[in-house]
Amino acid sequence: MATDPYSAPRSRVADVPVAGAEGNFTSDASAVPAGHGWKWIADGWELFKRQPGTWILLLIVFVLISVLIALIPILGSVASNILWPVFAGGIMLGCRELGQGGELAVGHLFAGFRDHLGKLIVIGILYLVALIVIVVVAFGITGIGFGVFLGADPGRVEPRVMTILLAVLVALALIIPVAMAAWFAPALVVLNDMGVGDALKASFWACLRNIVPFLVYGVIGIGLAIVASIPFGLGWLALGPTLAASVYAAYRDIFYTS
Repeated sequence: MATDPYSAPRSRVADVPVAGAEGNFTSDASAVPAGHGWKWIADGWELFKRQPGTWILLLIVFVLISVLIALIPILGSVASNILWPVFAGGIMLGCRELGQGGELAVGHLFAGFRDHLGKLIVIGILYLVALIVIVVVAFGITGIGFGVFLGADPGRVEPRVMTILLAVLVALALIIPVAMAAWFAPALVVLNDMGVGDALKASFWACLRNIVPFLVYGVIGIGLAIVASIPFGLGWLALGPTLAASVYAAYRDIFYTS
């Protein structure tokens, strides 16, 4: 087909790399070796090292925004849970730009407000609803216990503590699948234009198929978090962006084939 040499150049916006270069996207997530849990963090660190100053500035801006939102009574908590996928989607767009040789900008933090905002908001709403359901279930287990606990005599304290501990364990068991469904959902929406339902389902199965790498990822992440918190929490200036970028690294590793 003939092309007009005077027409404006077109940019490729689809996240489908050239075959043989970065691989091809597949919604059928791959199962990767356990050691890739560490690889995701290492790859996230590599992305951080490309523009550490920008990453740190982006983190500071995000923390300030989060604090300001949290200061709003009641609505602040609701807004935080609804908006986190929007910010996460923007960060994923920034990681892609950086991974393809471009530059990360603080503005990427807000890119989710321009691209697929509606879908990202829906993910946040569903996430919030799931959290509410989990709290209701936990309260259903401990609701009477709390009332009795407040006026309980010392001899009955231990059973109430065990009831509360059981509720915490139940809540953790319920929130894990919610987190699995939400983990890659923003990336799949903004980078691959998937629908909300498809993105949540693909994210859940991706996490389930890679449960062992995620266990490795979690153990290492906890260890790094402890170390990062020792020097007055300053280590989080590097660890925070590294973990954010590691989500993109895991997404590329699991959803792309060579």
